[in-house]
Amino acid sequence: MGRYRPPRRRGSTYITPEGEQTLREELHQLWKVERPVVTSAVHEAAKNGDRSENGDYIYGKRRLREIDSRVRFLNKRLDELEVVQRPPDNTGKIFFGAWVTLEDNAGEEQRWRIVGPDEFDLGAGKLSMDSPMARSLLGKELDDEVRVRSPSGEQVYYVTAISYSAG
Repeated sequence: MGRYRPPRRRGSTYITPEGEQTLREELHQLWKVERPVVTSAVHEAAKNGDRSENGDYIYGKRRLREIDSRVRFLNKRLDELEVVQRPPDNTGKIFFGAWVTLEDNAGEEQRWRIVGPDEFDLGAGKLSMDSPMARSLLGKELDDEVRVRSPSGEQVYYVTAISYSAG
């Protein structure tokens, strides 16, 4: 069987300033901190002779490939991203960067922020703008009903708050 994988659809190119800073910090950590340490370890392991059975050398080279691959990806991605610096003119509607509070039929509330695909983190309440939930929220206003299709069926939420600041 071949190793062909069809091309993946590119995510949106929007990112918050915090998300951009996180990616830049990861790039710095990999390139300026981690890579020199691994390179030094591989250099030392190479001095030990037979490289075919040298675990430090083999795993060090593998880690270098992983670091280099991620660094290439981050450099390309940071070049194409558009940082959204300010909130939209109409803050009464849900757009990129909005903090949205939703209430379901049981009265339980959830708070989400709509962010770019490079910074989503469900545990931190950050939804990718490319996700079905975020796509159904975009453009909605306060007290609007939002219907989201999920594997467990259609879910209904009501928008109870929209904010463009974390507080």
